[in-house]
Amino acid sequence: MTVRIATRGSDLALAQAEGIAAKIRSQLGRETELVVLKTTGDRIQSVSLAKIGGKGLFVKEIEEALLDGRADVAVHSAKDLPAEIASGCELAAFPERADARDALVARRPGVTLSELPPEALVGTGSVRREAQLRRARADLRIVPLRGNVPTRLQKLEDEGLDAVVLACAGLDRLGLSDRISDRLEPRWMLPAVCQGILALETRAGDPLAADLAALDDADARTAALAERAFLIGLGGDCSTPLAAHARLDGDRVHLEAMLCSRDGATLYRARNETGREVAAEAGAAAAREVLAHGGQALLDALHAEPA
Repeated sequence: MTVRIATRGSDLALAQAEGIAAKIRSQLGRETELVVLKTTGDRIQSVSLAKIGGKGLFVKEIEEALLDGRADVAVHSAKDLPAEIASGCELAAFPERADARDALVARRPGVTLSELPPEALVGTGSVRREAQLRRARADLRIVPLRGNVPTRLQKLEDEGLDAVVLACAGLDRLGLSDRISDRLEPRWMLPAVCQGILALETRAGDPLAADLAALDDADARTAALAERAFLIGLGGDCSTPLAAHARLDGDRVHLEAMLCSRDGATLYRARNETGREVAAEAGAAAAREVLAHGGQALLDALHAEPA
């Protein structure tokens, strides 16, 4: 039976879906078919994600295709998943993680974040990236940015930007690694929850979910559980400047997480360590720590601000 794979239609989403399709054919011996869908987040490009409802807008129509039987599995960038997925769906597998770091793509090749000129124009559509950029370089002028990866890269020239910040994973998967000027280490730019991880979503209880376990990577799943637990603990969405990154060392999970004001002036950071078997507790404990030490007041203030 052919496995129908639901995906968005961007260059990156198609590259990711085609990569998973190849694995399903080679490892499961099943034929595949892509079901390309246009989500609300894809259709509305003129305003920020925070104003139109958050990253869940890249997921809703795809989950509907699973639930009504038009597709059998969905391929998501796991960082686009909201804290709660649709009732009746389950996350069946997390394939091997790509580079989790953020990438600075400068108009002048090779220029690093510290080497950007004073008051450089830097494009990003992420409140997390904006907050951390402002904290690292308060002089930078941040320009709102939407669109797929090629569109964002083109805006370097079209809008005279000095740099844009994207995900290393997306650029690597599109064969654009040579465009990366600076792979930003987590000490400067803590990555988004699950950045670089793909999530394969199926209908709950579908036998295909068990088959897809062959594509699951233990390290990616462990990191995803830890990082998503922090997101869930804060009840965050794409309008919340939060980040979490899990580093795996043997049977231990080392999680670093943060919540920041949009201007970067206030930051609450937590570090936690657990065993792999209770990885989610690392994220949950980090969320409790952040909330207890001032994060709850910051969250309340963030929710009261206009998007």
